[in-house]
Amino acid sequence: MRKLEEVYEGKAKKVFKTDDPQLFIVSYKDDATALDGLKKGTILGKGVINNQMTNRLMAKMEKAGIPTHFVRELSERETLVKKVSIVPLEVIVRNISAGHFASRYGVEEGIVFDQPTIEFSYKNDALHDPLLNEYHALALKLATREEIDLIKKYAFAVNDVLKAFWAECGVTLVDFKLEFGKLSDGTIVLADEISPDTCRLWDSVTHEKLDKDRFRRDMGGVEDAYTEIMKRLVEHDQ
Repeated sequence: MRKLEEVYEGKAKKVFKTDDPQLFIVSYKDDATALDGLKKGTILGKGVINNQMTNRLMAKMEKAGIPTHFVRELSERETLVKKVSIVPLEVIVRNISAGHFASRYGVEEGIVFDQPTIEFSYKNDALHDPLLNEYHALALKLATREEIDLIKKYAFAVNDVLKAFWAECGVTLVDFKLEFGKLSDGTIVLADEISPDTCRLWDSVTHEKLDKDRFRRDMGGVEDAYTEIMKRLVEHDQ
């Protein structure tokens, strides 16, 4: 599988064409951004951890019947994925109040919800990814009713799998962001990544943050947190 020209560079990844038009190569960077891109930095080794963690967790999703874009890991930083057109909806599933939810609604962090919540934002950097509801998504033709229902079903299923697995690792899954894409035949699949960049992960006992919040909030120990969460994953991913 030959890597051809770069077709996209985002905040955390680069995407390259291959000699198969239906397959792309994703390369994970150590670059880190926060606060809508205003805060920039580097988390050494992040690309390696995010790539390998994503691939292990995507494999778990496939086993649970949730289709993904994952094909195979090529190297510590690069993965072969199916070509998808990304549905322009960021999907956030929350089990506990934190981050924007806590600040937006004026509640403290750490409130455990009776059931998980789901919210959508419009994936549009120029508009700063505004929140929207299903009716807005339909009005803007971002997805069909059937696609939205399927995305919600998959998102809650991902939550079930991740919550159970991370609990085995002594980690509480607070919330996370997902993106979905469509294959050439219109099939909806889970895409993007599942990593400390996109999930809030707290130690189940101490509530120590083991995710990107350490970078966002200048808490220090960012690399150590990423290394620790990857270590726990590897130890329990048998």
